[in-house]
Amino acid sequence: MKSIILIALIAVAFTARVQERNMAKVQADLAKSTYGKALLHLVELHSMAGGPVQELIDAIEELINDLEDELEELEFNFQVRTNEHNALVVSLEQDIQDAVIDVNNTQDTLDNLLYPRRAQIQSKIDSVIGYQEDNRKNYDEAILVREQEHEAFEAQIAELNDATASVDDALALLASLTNPSLLQIRRFQNTLKNIENKIRSRSRMAPMIKALINLASNQNFSNQDVLKNIVDALNEFRNAVVDQINDLTAQEAQDVIDHEAYLEQLDDEYSEFQRQINRATVDLTATNEKIDSMTEFRDQRAADQKQYTAELELENNTYAEETDIYTNTKNEFTRELGVSEAALSLVKSADFSNIQV
Repeated sequence: MKSIILIALIAVAFTARVQERNMAKVQADLAKSTYGKALLHLVELHSMAGGPVQELIDAIEELINDLEDELEELEFNFQVRTNEHNALVVSLEQDIQDAVIDVNNTQDTLDNLLYPRRAQIQSKIDSVIGYQEDNRKNYDEAILVREQEHEAFEAQIAELNDATASVDDALALLASLTNPSLLQIRRFQNTLKNIENKIRSRSRMAPMIKALINLASNQNFSNQDVLKNIVDALNEFRNAVVDQINDLTAQEAQDVIDHEAYLEQLDDEYSEFQRQINRATVDLTATNEKIDSMTEFRDQRAADQKQYTAELELENNTYAEETDIYTNTKNEFTRELGVSEAALSLVKSADFSNIQV
């Protein structure tokens, strides 16, 4: 029986020593942090004041509960912030992708549709303007040629009228010849020469007047039959000249009609060219406005892409900083919770009247 009692006393003494060592270790651990020192002061003051231990236990437990609530709130708030961050990142990344697609699609439309269309329309306008310039050149040349042709016509008519007058003079001279003198014959021959000079060599009358001159040079003008032959020949010549005048006049009238019709055709072509230019100009203006609109849209979307990228970078940096704050705060709360639990264990352990800080 004594042995059992001795063993029990030894066990109690050993347990007391172990608890004393554990209590000293807990106290030393608490003293390592500012928060632990504050708790030790609280325990020391409570011990010195001789207050109920349960009050101290309740106070520390309430502190532990507060820390656990704050830690839970910290976790909840950070999870909410993480969800917001992830949603914002997804949204910004989608915005960036949409902006990139808009920029690429717009640039593709500009490069493959609108720019070639503008060049095509401008080329058409330049071509039609060239057609208009050629049209006006043809118009001016037609007027110049018509003026030259009319001048030639008037000169030819004047030439033929002079020839007709000379033929009339020759006929009058022949009518006065009964017993012609050498002088009168010379005068008649000179009149024929004068007709020949007035008739151009290219005229179809030239061979006829030349034949008359040869005939008059070798004939006896005292012979009435010879005179009659010459008169008949001159009348035939005069009629041929009058016919040519009428033909030239009729041809001139037709040339004027053709000329005016040609000028009217050129004017119609010019007007049609101008209508084509006007239509193309309207298309060109609309195309340029579309290009300006799409260029502005492309530049705006490129600016949006840049802005979204900057916002995404800022959000990632901000979230990284908030994550560091969350981690540090969580670690601090965890440490304070561990210290509080150690202090609670210390208070609950046994006599802590000898605690000193």
